[in-house]
Amino acid sequence: MRATFDAVLAAVAQAGPVEVLAEKTRIALQVRMSFAAFMPRQHWLNGHLVLARRIDSPRFSRVEVYSTRNVLHAFRLASPAEVDAQFSGWLAEAYQVGAQQHLGRPPRPPRPAQL
Repeated sequence: MRATFDAVLAAVAQAGPVEVLAEKTRIALQVRMSFAAFMPRQHWLNGHLVLARRIDSPRFSRVEVYSTRNVLHAFRLASPAEVDAQFSGWLAEAYQVGAQQHLGRPPRPPRPAQL
């Protein structure tokens, strides 16, 4: 499963720098916030991505909507070949969520000058 996880990291690296957080039960990927997590098993990786929209695909075993811009997509990867262009695109999209670029907040107006 190491090769599969390495393929994930290579795909995420195309989006930008990422912090890999090894936790007790999972490995999380984080920019400003966590956007993906992986739970290694003997023959596959269970995981999930956080996206700003719902994607209905047979590649996702479960989709949980927490808010309009916070949708968890659970999956299982059994080989590096499954980290294909489609999955890499979802990783890049999740990366944007992790960087909170999906929020689209307008810049704050300048403060008035103090007298």
